[in-house]
Amino acid sequence: MTSSLTADLAVAAQQLALSTVKIREGRNGIGTGVIWNRNGLVITNAHVVSGRRVTVETFDGSIYAGHVKIKDSSRDLAAIVIEPSGLSPAPTRAALLRPGELVFALGNPFGLTGALATGVIHQVAPVAGLGTAIWIQADIRLAPGNSGGPLADAQGRVVGINSMIAGGLGLAVPLVDVERFAR
Repeated sequence: MTSSLTADLAVAAQQLALSTVKIREGRNGIGTGVIWNRNGLVITNAHVVSGRRVTVETFDGSIYAGHVKIKDSSRDLAAIVIEPSGLSPAPTRAALLRPGELVFALGNPFGLTGALATGVIHQVAPVAGLGTAIWIQADIRLAPGNSGGPLADAQGRVVGINSMIAGGLGLAVPLVDVERFAR
């Protein structure tokens, strides 16, 4: 990477961190979520939340009580509602993704705060054994705690929500499905 690309990626990650949150449920592990709108809607994975009540921690250390509004286990999405207070919704990008395009994941793997992983789009297509749903498949290293966090383009715009690893590739729910769910 050139120093300009590296600097641009660092700035994009810093900006997206303002919209990326930690999600805790009891003593269970830590997941990640994305502030979706100023009204307190946070999107994460369904497998990150098992109950109805969670704790959401923003980039600045503010802690909110949240409740799970709706879950869709078939698409591995969940919507959490918190009381809004100066929230910064994540920027999004609806344009089609192309194989080879640079992306990054921001999350809380193994409890680390705001860890970043980079990779490239492998393909956007169904995955064998996972039905007919479309997945963003990226050559990116995801770990426990990245679940529910943003997959973003090099400008820091969310293109999907990270969900799992399959066949050595990180899988994310595409933005179009997330937006449909969040309505």
